[in-house]
Amino acid sequence: MGLLEIGSRRTPGLRREEVATLAGVSTDYYVRLEQGRERRPSEQVLDALARVLELDPEATAYLHELARPRAREHRPGDRADQVSPYVLRLIESWDYALGIVVNRRWDVLARNAMAIAFFKGLEYSDNLIRLAFLNPAAPEFYRDWEHDAWSKVAHLRAVTGGDCEDPYLFDLIEELSLGSEDFRRMWARHDVRVRSYESKRFRHPEVGDLTLWQETFSINGTYGQQIIIAQAEPGSPSERGMARLGSLAGVTS
Repeated sequence: MGLLEIGSRRTPGLRREEVATLAGVSTDYYVRLEQGRERRPSEQVLDALARVLELDPEATAYLHELARPRAREHRPGDRADQVSPYVLRLIESWDYALGIVVNRRWDVLARNAMAIAFFKGLEYSDNLIRLAFLNPAAPEFYRDWEHDAWSKVAHLRAVTGGDCEDPYLFDLIEELSLGSEDFRRMWARHDVRVRSYESKRFRHPEVGDLTLWQETFSINGTYGQQIIIAQAEPGSPSERGMARLGSLAGVTS
């Protein structure tokens, strides 16, 4: 990266003047960016900083969101969290898969019958990140709790970059920070991740261990609503477990 030409260092990592030089900006300009006094950095400067800092695509997008937050398209109290009846019919048609609609804060806006049965009796299940950090049973329910909790925090961190004016979002962060040392630890890492297709392992109190493949889809025309679908591999023990859960709950015959 050309650091030897800039000078020696006593600690690992890049100094401010090194980042500035490699990004092609002055140290003073870079300091103003850090302090939020430079309000309109160009796309070229942001891309250069992302390259120097070796940010992945998700962290690069977060950097752009922080530098240029979008004007809010909806305000609290409007209809931003209303779920389309077409989306409701879609998730309700899935007999053997979990179907959940969430907003940017992980509030559960809608769920199908299988999802209701799946999360039955779990405190804080109206918000998936509260469930992960404030429910004492969560580390048992999520068999890979550390990774799953980190993933939710990294997603929430990504959301804050483009939603700096949402008081409900910051109330949620404050609640989690006060209520969970693990959340404070993970939040302090500043990791950024947009959730994607992945395997999830659960230990369900009624049907035992389940492995589900989960994918998240954005709903066009909404302010950050997403559909989460989770289903078992065909022919697997988890598929039989999900069928048993559906039968116990009266969802499937």
